[in-house]
Amino acid sequence: MARAGTTTEYWWGNDVGRNRANCFGDLCGDSYVDTAPVGSFSANPFGLHDVHGNESEWTEDCENESYAGAPRDGSAWTSGNCYVRVMRGGDAYTQSPRDLRSAARHGCVADMRGCNDGFRVARTLTP
Repeated sequence: MARAGTTTEYWWGNDVGRNRANCFGDLCGDSYVDTAPVGSFSANPFGLHDVHGNESEWTEDCENESYAGAPRDGSAWTSGNCYVRVMRGGDAYTQSPRDLRSAARHGCVADMRGCNDGFRVARTLTP
């Protein structure tokens, strides 16, 4: 979703650049002190806005030590430590461009909430 079919660290390339994401201080070159309003940054090739920074996004994936045994078809990884779910995309308090990358991930206890955690609502469209 965040990479949108690209092979780079961010959907726009390998450099975080300026004013493409929301993160801590001047690292991303945006003008927001905390989170930014939805749609503040350009949409990726899938038409999704704000996929790097702003809010870390919950995924359905369970936490695992490595990618060994991960599904190869893009489906959710529903085995492993499912008490901890994978978060991706960094947030407004991220202090390293590395932590904003599409591949960056960290675990969060499934029954905990935080001010910098979010999710995307999605649905399957039929032709």
